[in-house]
Amino acid sequence: MDAREVLIDAASRPLDSARQVLDGIPLEVLNRMPDAEHSSIAWLLWHAARQQDAQVAELAGAEEVWRSGGWADRFALDRPVEAMGFGDSPADVAKVQVSDPAMLADYLQAVVAATLAYVGGLGESDLDEIVDRRWEPPVTRGVRLVSVIDDAVAHVAQAQYLRGLVARWTIGY
Repeated sequence: MDAREVLIDAASRPLDSARQVLDGIPLEVLNRMPDAEHSSIAWLLWHAARQQDAQVAELAGAEEVWRSGGWADRFALDRPVEAMGFGDSPADVAKVQVSDPAMLADYLQAVVAATLAYVGGLGESDLDEIVDRRWEPPVTRGVRLVSVIDDAVAHVAQAQYLRGLVARWTIGY
């Protein structure tokens, strides 16, 4: 197994976990912030997909799936189309309200598909190319991809944890 195969496997995993979170989820659980400052499950899954979409599109020199796939229109969030969740205030988080849980899974699936196609088209040496010199050490394509995948995994895992908590608070199980 080479590094690209590892990245492909890792990038696929948040999708299965997100589907588990969304399975049978009531809308009041999906969209509820646990308090006035913390993110809802909808925001966590939306952000997991949005940040991956935006960052992989930038690496690929391609348009984000959010725009090219019509997801910005389907979600119709009261947010700027370029918003992806970095630096969101609680008021920004509260604006991520989703009427259909399947839409989150479908968007994440489209983002994962774009990621897998991108990584699958890379050569092994492409992973060593420096893509960001603002950091010390400079960031390679491979390290950026690991970071993007790690962010998605972290937010989906937070959604998994929150599902259990919010469900108990909201509907008593």
